Amino acid sequence: MAISENLLNNCLDKVISKKDIYSAVLRVENGNGSFVWTGARGEMTPDSKYFIASVTKLYVTAVFMSLVEEQKLNLNDKALEYLPSHYMENLHVLKDVDYSSKITIEHLLSNTSGLPDYFNRKDENNNTQFDLLIQGKDISWDIEETISYIKKMKPKFAPGKKGKADYSDTNFLLLGKIIENVTGKGIEEVFRGYIFEKIGLNNTYLFNDIDDKSPVGFYFKSKKFKSPKYMTSISAEGGIVSTADEVLFFTKEFFKGRFFPKEKINYLKKWNLILPPPGMFYFGIGIEKSPTPRILTPLGPKNEILGFWGQTGSFTWHNPDTDLYFSGTTNQADGSGHNAAMTAIMKIIKSML
Repeated sequence: MAISENLLNNCLDKVISKKDIYSAVLRVENGNGSFVWTGARGEMTPDSKYFIASVTKLYVTAVFMSLVEEQKLNLNDKALEYLPSHYMENLHVLKDVDYSSKITIEHLLSNTSGLPDYFNRKDENNNTQFDLLIQGKDISWDIEETISYIKKMKPKFAPGKKGKADYSDTNFLLLGKIIENVTGKGIEEVFRGYIFEKIGLNNTYLFNDIDDKSPVGFYFKSKKFKSPKYMTSISAEGGIVSTADEVLFFTKEFFKGRFFPKEKINYLKKWNLILPPPGMFYFGIGIEKSPTPRILTPLGPKNEILGFWGQTGSFTWHNPDTDLYFSGTTNQADGSGHNAAMTAIMKIIKSML
């Protein structure tokens, strides 16, 4: 069954019609590439560069799985084997028990370490880092300083506690440093060698220049963000800039086994609920799942959409049942962009079932 271009245009029109969504791009492809469609609205064109934010974490997963294939590490290795001792000392102390030495790479990749999210740390004025960004206070984050902040925060739970997961940028901050220590290269060079150059992504890069004006700006409600210092300091947590077509191409290569044997995708599906209804998404090992509502397939199995969200309203998803891939962004960080994008994706999937 072919996808109606009228449907796709209508879906994207509804996204851009939402309050405070000023730009959007949506790319849709099927697995064999016989159908490819990209639409853009507002401040964007189909080839616009944008901040993919936490979608970057899926690229981190690709690097780690590649390192596993190269036998340079294992996911059950302790994190302290690859990090400076002063990073891990008293990093995770809960009820007077120090769990720091128990944290594994898999705990970090799956957000099951229990480490608190430095992004939510409150300063003396009760402002989180996100609050400061909204207020226009753009600052860089030094890893040494950030580690010291984390040690002052209370962990959520013991590493690997059954049924427990909590989304934390701290995990991916540490994973970025592990990548650098294992490879002996900077994270930017690793991304280039393991992903960007390997699969020919010419418009994808790690944001590292505060004077770079090429990415389309993103918003929080009606306020446009200007946070180049912050964006240059969150490399593994969310620092990649790309385009909708290149994000989607990476996603296809990820699920088709370009970076590691595709049968290992099933190993990554160790799901824990991160966000309860109505938002509702699950986190596995470096990968997210958004279940399709039962109403879409009332007589069949409950389907799933695999991929990743980004704080900026960015996304990349694959629906195995229809073999459709989706990528793009709404450039809106208040959550409404995510809802609008997923509504569009669900409608497109439904048209194919």
